[in-house]
Amino acid sequence: MRYRILVTDEIDPEGVALLAGEEDFDVDEVPTLPPQELLGRIPAYDALVGRSATKVSAEVLLAAKRLKVVGRAGVGVDNIALDTATELGIAIINAPAGNTVAVAELFFGVVSSLLRHLPRAYESMHAGQWERSSLLGTELKGKTLGIVGVGRIGGEIAARAQSFGMSLVGYDPYVAESRFQSLRVHRCSSLDELLDEADIVTVHTPLTDETRGMIGRREIGRLSPSAIVVNMARGGIVDEEALAEALGAGKIAGAAVDAFVKEPVGADHPLTKFPNAFLTPHIGASTAEAQRNVAVDACAAVRDALLSGEYSRSINVPEGEHGKWEELRPARMLARRAAAIGRAILAAQGTGVVGRIDVRGSNTLSPARETLVASAALGALEAVVEQERLNLINARTLAEGRGIELSFTEALEAGQSESAGATRALEVRLTGGMNDITVGGIAYSHGTGDQNGDGAFRITRIGAFRVDVYPRDTLVILTNRDVPGVIGHVGTLLGEAGVNIAEYHQARLAQGGEALAAVSVDGGVGEDVKRRLLELPDVRSVTVVSFRKE
Repeated sequence: MRYRILVTDEIDPEGVALLAGEEDFDVDEVPTLPPQELLGRIPAYDALVGRSATKVSAEVLLAAKRLKVVGRAGVGVDNIALDTATELGIAIINAPAGNTVAVAELFFGVVSSLLRHLPRAYESMHAGQWERSSLLGTELKGKTLGIVGVGRIGGEIAARAQSFGMSLVGYDPYVAESRFQSLRVHRCSSLDELLDEADIVTVHTPLTDETRGMIGRREIGRLSPSAIVVNMARGGIVDEEALAEALGAGKIAGAAVDAFVKEPVGADHPLTKFPNAFLTPHIGASTAEAQRNVAVDACAAVRDALLSGEYSRSINVPEGEHGKWEELRPARMLARRAAAIGRAILAAQGTGVVGRIDVRGSNTLSPARETLVASAALGALEAVVEQERLNLINARTLAEGRGIELSFTEALEAGQSESAGATRALEVRLTGGMNDITVGGIAYSHGTGDQNGDGAFRITRIGAFRVDVYPRDTLVILTNRDVPGVIGHVGTLLGEAGVNIAEYHQARLAQGGEALAAVSVDGGVGEDVKRRLLELPDVRSVTVVSFRKE
């Protein structure tokens, strides 16, 4: 299969070369397109790679019937309609690490310039003036730096601030205590606590409903008159009008802003009239090294997503256990196929609608709950939802949109599952009307299983029956009377029909009672074969489950 990729916004050539070098890719590199031209061209492409100049609106995404992935060569994705992309099953990939050093270095360059009055010194010297006596500055050493958002960039700034002899305080409710300790940053329990202590406040968070206007009039009012406010993250996190008012009233000593609500900024912006406002035109990532890094990171991730379904870098895919996407593959496949088996059995019982999906996993799987629930939703929906781009990205959203309740239970207690003591035991329970079915199994560590790596999980439970089978292309599930000859009749019929049996597991609850056979076969099983199986003596039901490749 060939993929067409649209590259725009002057992506660094090293990144483009990664895509152009793949024989299955046709890459079109164009300048930034006007919105209507992009709207007209996007239906022909499987992937789009750009920077902040290209607005990937909901209208563009809805028109992009082939689009599978959008790569953003940079950190922010506020130029992309993320919710729409998720609903459509389009992966959004950014490059959060490539510009980290560039922003951190700019921070210290700008703050040092403010504290030492370097812009004024530069201008006065070029004007033939010698203003040495009026350019008394202050040092970074001994000052308290308050970092709001102790992620990648906040961490880089913290590490460098240590060498300047600064004291560090931080606020980030989404970062573990261990990270604060490793960075030697005192953790503040609230934003107000940080503002009360800091001489310099810098924000490094994404722009969300929670962070929009985070530093406003009230927050700036808590700062000392000698304080400096820095925003090199996203326009809107710091209230620009409130910042201008504080500078005009002398309530703070200075400000540094690299990201604005509306860009580009004109001469009429309220901050441009203050000499102690160090303004830069969103150049935090504008180094040759950073542009190369983010381009390579984004393009490599787009390549891997198209060629091998590697979505670990996608920000709208449920996060795997500690981000270990490939390591989690056996558990993802188990959840997906267990749900598909359960859905097929419910359908055979006359229950066409699944109302609830409950996933239960061992403790080692708890960090991956979002991924596993989405995988189970995908398995339950893929045979009943007509959605070309149904995948792990939008499965949960589509399930919830159909009124399906989703849950994850932290652990399988001892005695609840025969496989409860396994490293990664997992069960999926589907409920429809008055009926429910539980299918479970064991996911082994990645790399174990069969030689192809496909058998790294086993189905060990179907309803009340204990089985042990790996579902390959198709799983045939039969219920029958526990009498001699059934296995032979089934095997003979499948052989005569040209169906190759990979595994055959027969389970029973009691001798002479009801039995269940789980038969894993290569290829498919048609309706004619299913009908002939039902005609066999003592066979009561036949359910055929065909699996899609991940």
